[in-house]
Amino acid sequence: MMALSVSSVVKSLYFSGNHSRNHGPNHNHSLKHNKQHSFSVSASLNPSPYIPKSKPPQQQQLYQPFRPPPSPLPSQFATLDTAGRIEVLANRLGTWHEYAPLISSLIQDGFTPPSIEELTGISGVEQNRLVVAAQVRESLQQSNTDPDVLSAFDTSGAEILYEIRLLSASQRSAAARYIVDNKFDGKGAQNLARAMKDFPGRRGEKGWESFDYTLPGDCLSFMYYRQSREHKNPSDQRTSALEQALKVAVTEKAKNTVLEELKGEGEGNEEKGAEVGRGVLVPVVRLKYGEVAEATSVIVLPVCKAEKGEKEVMEAPFECRSEGEFGVVRAEKAWGRWVVLPRWEPVATVGRGGVVVSFVDARILPWKVNKYYKEEPILVVADRENTKVVADDGFYLAKVDGHDDLMVQRGSALKENGVKESLGMVVLVVRPPKDDIDDQLSDEDWN
Repeated sequence: MMALSVSSVVKSLYFSGNHSRNHGPNHNHSLKHNKQHSFSVSASLNPSPYIPKSKPPQQQQLYQPFRPPPSPLPSQFATLDTAGRIEVLANRLGTWHEYAPLISSLIQDGFTPPSIEELTGISGVEQNRLVVAAQVRESLQQSNTDPDVLSAFDTSGAEILYEIRLLSASQRSAAARYIVDNKFDGKGAQNLARAMKDFPGRRGEKGWESFDYTLPGDCLSFMYYRQSREHKNPSDQRTSALEQALKVAVTEKAKNTVLEELKGEGEGNEEKGAEVGRGVLVPVVRLKYGEVAEATSVIVLPVCKAEKGEKEVMEAPFECRSEGEFGVVRAEKAWGRWVVLPRWEPVATVGRGGVVVSFVDARILPWKVNKYYKEEPILVVADRENTKVVADDGFYLAKVDGHDDLMVQRGSALKENGVKESLGMVVLVVRPPKDDIDDQLSDEDWN
């Protein structure tokens, strides 16, 4: 028996008689004329990664990650054999959403993304984008989305539809319409999807109730409105973000809220997370996964553990600044624990002396929590340049007699105990991210 190399067998099998790569006049020949060849391969040859592997015996089955079921193959491709499917993918025969399901069918047959890339030239990243985008498009069809909206994605819509994969079926339909009407590209679609996904988890933040969750434009407006608070007031960046928010807002209530902020009427009404006293509000925000990476400006602060007491807070670096063209962060002394936060308005006002204290249980906060609040670890941001206990309704980081750990105390309570100096005034409380409101990957993101 003549021994052949496995790579030659595969190439002969899939591309025998196929001149489609040579874009000549006979390029569009019928697939049915492909000749099928049989080969004898020596068992001594090393197996190739490009040939689908046979299933191992039942007792040797290993865990395999979840793969979503492939979309139904279009009728024109339903009868194609493996070589035919590979030819369609290699030459992009048809629209993207028609040939995308062929990738899933090859995966189901045992091919891997690298082997498909080798045979078709479609990278693993692009394979994933095509498969997921096709499934999103199929869900839009099932939701009775306007055919004119669907047809707008026929030419190069895979990148755009991929970005709205994390939305629910009803949200996808509304987002698709908004994307088409506003001629969004992939980046615009990504921002819109994040704004719509993120909106419910922002309940309780300033202005949230003024925006309509069912309208993509209002969700996008709230995202810009919230981002404006990462910048100093006044500043060009803050004004620009508010102008964007006003431009995309749909409801009159949302527009008026943004206009009030632009006019300065909303100044001083800090983002309300928990009411801590008459006339004084301490913002309580929940950090989102990826929020730091998306922030236009960030701040780096040293972190201390509450159980370590006041000594660690006193020893933490008092100043941290960026230097040079690359913004390299330099602290005045070495420190083991740091945190990076978006430059929200409360922390933007903190100059030298900013510090973060981590508490393992949010129940140390001396106010009545609302129904959305749960027992969880928190970070308390304090300003060490404001240590004097002045405001009765203010909150301060202090050590209380009889307790070794640090506590957050109301100014009036500290005054009653004769305490005039604290370790710093509390300016912000940060809650950890939550999986159930985050933009986690869905089952469709199989790559």
